[in-house]
Amino acid sequence: MDNVIGRMVLPEELRAVLAKGKDVIIPETRGELLEIAMGGSNCDYFEVSYDIPGKGRVVEATVARCKNGAVVNYDDIYMRRRDPECMLIADKGDTDKSRYSEKYGTDFSPLRELTFDWLATTDLILMPFTAGIKEMGSPALLVAPANAGFFAGGLADLQGFIPASEIPEGFSPTAIIYLAPTFRHTHFNGKQMVVHNRLDSVYEMFAYNLYPGPSAKKGVYGVLLDIGEKEGWVTAHGSTVMVTTPYDNVITIMHEGASGGGKSEMIEKIHREMDGRILLSQNTLTNEKMYLDLIEPCELKPVTDDMALCHPAMQNSSGKLVVGDAEDGWFLRTNHITKYGTDPYLEELCVHPQEPLIFINYETVPGSTCLIWEHTMDAPGKPCPNPRVIMPRRLVPNIVDQPVEVDIRSFGVRTPPCSMEHPTYGIIGLFHILPPALAWLWRLVAPRGHDNPSITDTEGMSSEGVGSYWPFATGRMVDQANLLLKQIVDYPNTRYILVPNQYIGIYKVGFMPQWIAREYLARRGSAKFQPHQLEVSRNPLLGYSLTSVKVDGVYIPKELLEVNRQVEVGDQGYDAGSIILSNFFKKELDKFLTPELDRLGRIIIETCLNDGALEEYLELIPMKI
Repeated sequence: MDNVIGRMVLPEELRAVLAKGKDVIIPETRGELLEIAMGGSNCDYFEVSYDIPGKGRVVEATVARCKNGAVVNYDDIYMRRRDPECMLIADKGDTDKSRYSEKYGTDFSPLRELTFDWLATTDLILMPFTAGIKEMGSPALLVAPANAGFFAGGLADLQGFIPASEIPEGFSPTAIIYLAPTFRHTHFNGKQMVVHNRLDSVYEMFAYNLYPGPSAKKGVYGVLLDIGEKEGWVTAHGSTVMVTTPYDNVITIMHEGASGGGKSEMIEKIHREMDGRILLSQNTLTNEKMYLDLIEPCELKPVTDDMALCHPAMQNSSGKLVVGDAEDGWFLRTNHITKYGTDPYLEELCVHPQEPLIFINYETVPGSTCLIWEHTMDAPGKPCPNPRVIMPRRLVPNIVDQPVEVDIRSFGVRTPPCSMEHPTYGIIGLFHILPPALAWLWRLVAPRGHDNPSITDTEGMSSEGVGSYWPFATGRMVDQANLLLKQIVDYPNTRYILVPNQYIGIYKVGFMPQWIAREYLARRGSAKFQPHQLEVSRNPLLGYSLTSVKVDGVYIPKELLEVNRQVEVGDQGYDAGSIILSNFFKKELDKFLTPELDRLGRIIIETCLNDGALEEYLELIPMKI
């Protein structure tokens, strides 16, 4: 093992930790990692616990060995979802995020030293990996307590890892994750916390909790955003899918949005009832249901699930944005799968996987098969809203491993029900066509939306922040806003749509709008429309509404295209909801008006603040209808 460590170029602080003489595991295979995660080959149920000063032994998580993988559950309900306020910045570089020194009134250095001291007292896992696509990624390293094997295994599935025998001579990590879960209790009052320390020589990330979301997943995302911010490119927060119609027409859609905005769902097959029909919508007042028959749906080839790398080396002269997957595996949420048969495609992948998987927040017992519709209960009758399975890309059928040109960029918003008596921002129709300038604004405000299942903060309408990836970025909002605007201007042949999920006015729709939009646009071959096919939306922030949508010979009811047509909403309810939406935009956009904002961006934002008409946005960045 010393020979392997000797091949690496490591910071002095880490070398001092390793010199203390505790056992160090550098994994060679994924199977080895999974055995460590489950407590060894003779262990069926493993408690990940730590001795906490003043509290004694605290069990952070349990790991059960099941037939189809390792099932992780957290004793603390709070740890089952990502806390959106868990990031702190320790360095003195440019940032709009909270600094450790400001929050705690002291420099991070003493806690940093304490973290190294603690790591030196425990057996460790040392796991090299590559952040991002291997050919364009950055060398990185995880340093974790040996009993947190499930965390290392999860990161290995999400980003891949470099086996001990393949670590090159001179391996020098530009980013290091230090995992130290005990400090959640001793220094952060039980809260999730991830401290980012952007040094000149290495990007340090101190993960003070065992939930992979803020660190193994979004923490690595933060590293990629930091690199892109310095080099002038973006890792978009979006899933991407190549869609092939029954007539062999192919389009590629990238679906962006805040947590819960439907990214993973965009690459799923359309959900059907047991009799094969598609439940299009259900009136929440009358319970009346509308169904759709779709005999032959489009074929789907997934490209990305959550992190779409937009690296300059990928781009070409097509005038369309080119993206590739920044991950080696996907962190799939299955809260919408509540019974057998909801999503046979994903159920088969998880119940009968080619290799054991890592599951999080599922109710099971050792030796059983983990079923992805059996969610851990947060309370009697209240299932955890954030059950997850980590799915390696290599296990996904029909996966696309090469970068692809994006024809349509879709943006998803979780919307609440809207009615005349209870108006909300749930006024978005089945989908809307957005001019590029409005597409940029939606990415700046990035509504987190209604009843978010992924994070702890779900009340009301709030912003996920610029690009919908702002919770994971460490720099300044205005820099990311400028990068996104440049990207939109530079690739004029990629078009934009806006799609709600959960509700359209009074109708419960789930994720059906984006599945219908996917089928419809693929059959049309593009998002180009004749003027008579579009109507200026009653709220200009929604761009154009469609005058009609016909899928496989069936017209979608007009009240799902324009919410004010619903008798339960009407113009009165729509306009009240429109004011809520417009005021939200104004509140969120004002913060971008800094001297560093691109001049075109300033004009676009001022147009919104002045209640500009749709034509004004089209004049700023033209769009061929």
